Amino acid sequence: MEEFERSTSSGKTKTIYVSTVISIALVLLMTGLLGLILVHAKNLSKYVKENIVLNIIVNEGAKEVDVNALQKQLDANPYVLKTQYVSKELAARNLTKDLGEDFVDFLGYNPLLSSIDVYLKADYANNASIQTFTATINKNPLVKEVVYQKSLIDMVNQNIKGIGLVILAFASILLIIAVALINNTIRLAIYSQRFLIKSMQLVGATKNFIRMPFLTYGVLHGLIGGLIAVILLLLTLYFAQQQVPEMIILRDWFEFSLVFIGVVGIGVLISGLSTYFAVSKFLRLKIYDLYK
Repeated sequence: MEEFERSTSSGKTKTIYVSTVISIALVLLMTGLLGLILVHAKNLSKYVKENIVLNIIVNEGAKEVDVNALQKQLDANPYVLKTQYVSKELAARNLTKDLGEDFVDFLGYNPLLSSIDVYLKADYANNASIQTFTATINKNPLVKEVVYQKSLIDMVNQNIKGIGLVILAFASILLIIAVALINNTIRLAIYSQRFLIKSMQLVGATKNFIRMPFLTYGVLHGLIGGLIAVILLLLTLYFAQQQVPEMIILRDWFEFSLVFIGVVGIGVLISGLSTYFAVSKFLRLKIYDLYK
């Protein structure tokens, strides 16, 4: 009979531990998915900003040596990510391809000018920085004008800012929910062990002695739940990139690693703290309060 009771108790304990780990893993998976969304949103914002083009139109008759020197000067500018020289011949071919007919043959000459396409770093892809940049560039005698779409840049920055604030607010709310869910899961698991905690206390065990195995299991459950969540996140990333291959341009394994470490860290931290406070609560209770 005693063996049966011990095996039944052991089975219940294992069931509680397994359900606790699964619950923690699912909550951390939800948190990790939001973390990946934040990373992808940040990288998408950077990608969009770094593909805004400024066309620096070069004066007619400018020597190619001088234009190359201007391009090197632009490449050295701290605002600039990269540049691309577009000769008037290449510009004509590109426009002919877009129009579907050769306008040079129709006009009898090529009216286009050579230009340098400038791609700015994401931090400087705003109208204030661009105005400062163009004011400096326009002083160069080789530059005829700098062409860019001010309204498009304003719209991109405003939309990115608005979407970023919404995602950040949603992330904060979800993090609070995740903490609450993990905390409640741990508290329920410890609640089922409240009589064992009180029995150990009654036979003379110290509070730290009683807490230690529960804390060890709590941290272990958080770690296992976090690792399970990371594996599920990796599988999610894999299948997402299989379905949408273009997502590869937003891939940043360093930032993904930070998300994974954060997921495991949150699992361990919340599980450990929740276990500590839950055990401490039952250590303070009187015997008759355990039945409430």
